[in-house]
Amino acid sequence: MAATPELRHLRYLLAVAEHGNFTRAAEELHISQPTLSQQVRQLERTLGVQLLDRTGRTVRLTDAGAAYAGHARRALRDLAAAERAVRDVQDLSSGHLRLGVTPTFTAYLAGPLAAELYARHPGIALTLTETTQDRIEAALLADELDLGIAFAGPHAPGITATPLFTETLGLVTAAAPAPTPDHPLQAKTLSNLQLALLTNDFATRTHIDTYFAAHRVTPRIAVEANSIQALTEIVRRSPLATVLPDAITHDHPHLTPVPLDPPLPTRTVTLLHRQNAYRTTATHAFTQLTHALVETRGYEKPPQPPNQ
Repeated sequence: MAATPELRHLRYLLAVAEHGNFTRAAEELHISQPTLSQQVRQLERTLGVQLLDRTGRTVRLTDAGAAYAGHARRALRDLAAAERAVRDVQDLSSGHLRLGVTPTFTAYLAGPLAAELYARHPGIALTLTETTQDRIEAALLADELDLGIAFAGPHAPGITATPLFTETLGLVTAAAPAPTPDHPLQAKTLSNLQLALLTNDFATRTHIDTYFAAHRVTPRIAVEANSIQALTEIVRRSPLATVLPDAITHDHPHLTPVPLDPPLPTRTVTLLHRQNAYRTTATHAFTQLTHALVETRGYEKPPQPPNQ
């Protein structure tokens, strides 16, 4: 009877495939390079196929190796989910939640959510990652995150998005006086303002640039920043204007909203998770907590899908 591959064989193969090098893979695995090479060859003998092409400067998966590695990754991911399920404590006295958020949510949503989670369930450890939406979705699919908070829109296959609330963006400045709701600033006059804006790697900046393009505005950008905190401090201490989510503006009384005509389009904030993923008790608790906090804060409800 042929021997059955063990879990270490799968991890060894994937490590070599990731690094493209036996030496670096062995260092990561804390084993010797000869031992790693021997174990991978044992796996190849067990399966009766060559999994790695060792002829080039970089070690690569063969076609058979690539097919096997895909199943190996899924097997290890499912095993990790099973182990979390065993550890999951139903009374929430312990647990672990891995949450990813896009950067603007760090400024006004991540703090209240983390505080509420700790107040209700102090035994749950939270790992918070701030990154881009595409990386959040990739991490969810790889089972490196449990939940993500980002925006509605085209999502990667396998990602489920649950609407949370509608986010409104607005022009703000520390300078006074500002236009009133009865006499808003016309979009075309934005070209006359000196602006401080988020950098292009923010989804918020893409949303703003789309608005500018739609209304033929050529922005005069004096400052670009990749930090909400830096941006609010710059605007606070200068005559520059910026565009921020209203929820952030409400937390900064020194910033004055400037009504626009037409206003910037709204966007829907969503809670993301991987379809059919095991959802821990901590994940369920955080989901309920998030919906409750959104309602308590009075954030605008997202539009309902048709026929609902």
